[in-house]
Amino acid sequence: MSILYLLIPLGVVLLGIAIWAFLWAVRSGQFDDMEGPAHRILMDDDSDPLIPHQRKSPVHKDPAP
Repeated sequence: MSILYLLIPLGVVLLGIAIWAFLWAVRSGQFDDMEGPAHRILMDDDSDPLIPHQRKSPVHKDPAP
């Protein structure tokens, strides 16, 4: 029973930290654009410099017999 004197204040402190972290995230704009990343992954953007371009190798055809 005496452990409750430790766990209840600890739970209240952790709840306060979680609420503070949530409010900080909301105020800093973490939840402003919820649909942008979902739509951005569907767009075909070939001009992205971070994606290496694949080189097309020439097609080798066997000579006709």
